[in-house]
Amino acid sequence: MANPSPDFSPDTVAPGSVGTRSTGVMSAQQIENAIDQGHVSSDRPIEPVQLQPSSLDLRLGTRVYRVRAGFLPGPKSSVLDCLEQQGDDVVELDLSSPQIFERGHVYIVPLMERMRLPKKVSGKANPKSSIGRLDIFTRLITDYGVEFDRVPEAYKGPLYAEISPRSFSVRVYHGATMNQLRFVVGSPLPSDKSIRDLHKSRGLVYADDGTVTDANIGKGLTLSIDLESGNDAGPVGYIARNTTAVIDIGKTNYYETEKFWKPISRPPDGRIIIEPNHFYIFASKELIRIPPDYAAEMIAFDPVIGEFRVHYAGFFDPGFGDGDIQGVRAVLEVKAHYVPFFLQHGQVVARMIYERMMQVPNRLYGRKLGSSYYNQGLTLSKHFVRDP
Repeated sequence: MANPSPDFSPDTVAPGSVGTRSTGVMSAQQIENAIDQGHVSSDRPIEPVQLQPSSLDLRLGTRVYRVRAGFLPGPKSSVLDCLEQQGDDVVELDLSSPQIFERGHVYIVPLMERMRLPKKVSGKANPKSSIGRLDIFTRLITDYGVEFDRVPEAYKGPLYAEISPRSFSVRVYHGATMNQLRFVVGSPLPSDKSIRDLHKSRGLVYADDGTVTDANIGKGLTLSIDLESGNDAGPVGYIARNTTAVIDIGKTNYYETEKFWKPISRPPDGRIIIEPNHFYIFASKELIRIPPDYAAEMIAFDPVIGEFRVHYAGFFDPGFGDGDIQGVRAVLEVKAHYVPFFLQHGQVVARMIYERMMQVPNRLYGRKLGSSYYNQGLTLSKHFVRDP
């Protein structure tokens, strides 16, 4: 690893590169350079597989603290200080061997990666797609933090994950990746105008036949729910079953769907009631695309469009839906709050924010990268057996 550089200006992110913007989301090769400069370090060497097109996968360390409730440390405390203040309410576990995280409990896990960010560089985190689709509530915490899933500019210190399985108990192990971190240089503000211009020039929303279709843009690109695609051959969604069975997050294409999920048939009137505290998987009506020089994030909860949460894992990488056939449906992880709620086909349920990359990543989301959901329709997490 190269000696840490005291500077981290855009010019030093990727020396000699062409087309580097001065602000925006850092690409994989820029993150790799940041690691070489010592701005990101780890208890164990960072592995190439952790580098995604626009983010870095973060790994669980060897210690786990089961706590009564999640928390933010606030501007005067470290995370470990807060744990010590909780005294006997905290149970420490050793993650050197696999542990079962029980649903309904909250766990704080120190991560293997540490930050030494320079000025003008900040971070924002999200659960990985497969974790969100298991209804595992995962948030990033920093020392002296006042926001979840945010690493402030020039932060120096450790990172922690707050993990709370909600539908299924899960088996977790040291080195597992459950959330990911994007690095942002400066404070570029996405705008509806930029999304409209991007859709006009490049195409962001597609019909089933692969042609560009109209985009509904207002405080981001709005997405609606699909409740009509299902037929005798397939459902329009899934609802998590109440089960005591445990899912090992390290297993892929392993579990039978029927044991954990109940399929939802196409409703004849195009409407469905979602019940409070039940977890649902649906898909968007729209097929969306993320151009190679942009990243996107789905806004998880917007009270203006309903008292429910959509998409626990909100990051979309450059290249998503940019294959031979343009556009891929977004999978929606839905949970209602407080009261039952009617959803109808085509109802707006989420907003997508597009953010420009500083550089086009040297690896893009898709088949070549081995991405799990590059051609997804209504798709459960990679842990479940898929039809051939």
